[in-house]
Amino acid sequence: MPFSAKKTMEFPAGSKRITGGTFTNSGGSVGGDIYTGLQKVDKILLQHSGANVVADRPVSNATFPIVDPVPIVTTANASGIWTAIGN
Repeated sequence: MPFSAKKTMEFPAGSKRITGGTFTNSGGSVGGDIYTGLQKVDKILLQHSGANVVADRPVSNATFPIVDPVPIVTTANASGIWTAIGN
């Protein structure tokens, strides 16, 4: 599977919820959809991770707030972490 995303945490924060996890690209993939588990996503924070330096940063071209899933664009084959805030 070229793109995959996994939710690894979730907790309340006041009247909002915060979820987060990882995303992985392979086979030349440059992004995909992240299912945050939130009904409405107000913001998503994305960061590449790993031993190699990545010149670009991952982004979402969506207009927020957005309903799940959140589409993201990344450097080819780059993996990372995400944190989403919403309800």
